[in-house]
Amino acid sequence: MKDAWNYENCVSAFKREIELLKIIFAAQESVKYAVLNREWENFEEKTADVMRLGDEFALLEEERAQMFSGLLKEEALAGSETVPFYAQIRGLSLDEQRELSRLYRELKMETLKMRALNESFMAYLNEAMAMAAAYIEAVCPARGGKLYTRKGSKVSQDLKSIVLNSQF
Repeated sequence: MKDAWNYENCVSAFKREIELLKIIFAAQESVKYAVLNREWENFEEKTADVMRLGDEFALLEEERAQMFSGLLKEEALAGSETVPFYAQIRGLSLDEQRELSRLYRELKMETLKMRALNESFMAYLNEAMAMAAAYIEAVCPARGGKLYTRKGSKVSQDLKSIVLNSQF
């Protein structure tokens, strides 16, 4: 094994990642709540916070990958791009394998929970955008599926931000 491997550091990295994922999940829930309740105050700060936390998680993930690369032998790295996690910890003691496996499963579960939240939220947003486009088409059928600014210039139909004047 290489000198870079340290069991306690790897356990600590797993625990920090799991804790950060829980914080990210809460921040994403806050963004979802704001969107569903149309609370746009501080929305940019909330989304920027989620992005910052995501960047921090990516750094932690890279750090953990570096630690585990110290566990692998050069021969194991020569044949493939990635080595499965359980193959990486195969040479450790049984107690270390159990603890790292438990932390790895917890990390995976938190990741899957977040993925489910994101997928359901994206489905909601896509449905809302489709409904808004259908509403605009029903209200203004003469425009032929095009959107225009106040000054009459054509805009993209992605509906990222659209404001309807509710006074007729």
